[in-house]
Amino acid sequence: MTASPDLDSAAGSAKPAAISGNLLLDYYDLLPGAVAACVPDPAPVTTPGAFAPGYELPDLDDQVREYFAAASVSWRPLGEYRGHRIALLDLAQNPGTNTTKTYPSLLIVARAVEFIRRTGQPIMIFSPTSANKGTALRDAVLRAIQTGLVTPEQLRIVVLAPSGGQAKLRSSLLSTDSGLRELNPVLVYDGQEPEGVKALGKEFAGGHAVALRNTFGLHLWYSLDLRNYVVADTARAFFERTAAPTDLADRPRTHVHAVSSAFGMLGYHAGREVLEQAGLATSRTRPATLLVQHLATPDMVLHLLHGSFDRQNMPGYQRDAESGRFTQAVDQRFPAVTDDPAEVLDPTFYSRRPVTSEKMDQIIGCYGGDGIVVSRHECLGRYARLSDWLAGSERPLPPDVNQVREWSLVMAFTGALNAIDRGLVKPDHDIVVHGSGWYTTADYAPLPDEAVVRVSTCDDVAAAVMA
Repeated sequence: MTASPDLDSAAGSAKPAAISGNLLLDYYDLLPGAVAACVPDPAPVTTPGAFAPGYELPDLDDQVREYFAAASVSWRPLGEYRGHRIALLDLAQNPGTNTTKTYPSLLIVARAVEFIRRTGQPIMIFSPTSANKGTALRDAVLRAIQTGLVTPEQLRIVVLAPSGGQAKLRSSLLSTDSGLRELNPVLVYDGQEPEGVKALGKEFAGGHAVALRNTFGLHLWYSLDLRNYVVADTARAFFERTAAPTDLADRPRTHVHAVSSAFGMLGYHAGREVLEQAGLATSRTRPATLLVQHLATPDMVLHLLHGSFDRQNMPGYQRDAESGRFTQAVDQRFPAVTDDPAEVLDPTFYSRRPVTSEKMDQIIGCYGGDGIVVSRHECLGRYARLSDWLAGSERPLPPDVNQVREWSLVMAFTGALNAIDRGLVKPDHDIVVHGSGWYTTADYAPLPDEAVVRVSTCDDVAAAVMA
């Protein structure tokens, strides 16, 4: 755990030091407890169609430490807004992903590595993704190969993404090396509904896992399971206890997260549960939660407020003839101004009717919080302030907002500041923004067309994978 000075370039005064660590290596001894709390049965399942490698992790030797080195994290105080102190939990430092999906992906692949070492049996991971989950899994598989934990033939990854997310998919050695590209295909789905990748992925896994096992000796692991992600995200609570323990804080907190299904916040609260049961934190200091979404998929906010995903509960917007924008003043939890009432601010946030909503509603009902929806217009209005806050960091925002390709961080900050302005955050609360992702056109090379296989049906998927 290290601290480094950070100068506020805008104000010219020193900010409190950022606290840095490794979200997985620093808490490796706590992860078995997180597994026990989150997973009813952590044993491997080798039945085709339901395969899972179990939750055993490899021992920490030099190779494994090098593999997990990408799991860096920091806690950075940024400033104040209307009496609320603002801190950033930076979860997007890995240059291979620039999103929080790094941590669960590293654990998913580490579990696969341990199974392969123990049994000698190869695994093919299969994951539907809007973009970021797939990028992180591919990055983790490549790290496992490059650090010598597995060979390319022992561990493979297939991702299935909607066409709207293709621009966010990244080129790497898995796509530029012809041999690795053949073993690790990227499939892009041309269907109308982006979330259709989940149903298509399940159909393929259910119908072809036996053939993959019998023909190629491969275990097909359909990895899109909540528990695969929650376990890693428990470590957010462990790191908070190190960087800024809530039991020693002079004010309560609200944690803010831009969400699609809120895997990250469910993991954080599961981590709090582990700490509280171990006597390392108290439930009376458990932070509140503010969920932030966009207009295309505000499902979790709708469910939190109305107990239903019905979009009829959204406010009606009126078009302003002069500006061409749409406005409403009925519901303060929705944008006052937007360019489009069904706006897709970021295709990463694509989940409709997420099964996690009821659990998140219960957590907010118990520990406090709210939900808010933001528009691109509102994000642009907050961009200059956020740029000033991040000006002294290792990854400042670009002057040209059109270079932004991942909006999670900007969404979360916009939601936090809007919620403060509208009285949706308690006046004595400090704010912790989960920086779950931000990257720009300068941070990655897009996946080339020759590295993409376009699919529409389960047969297309099978042809691409079985080839």
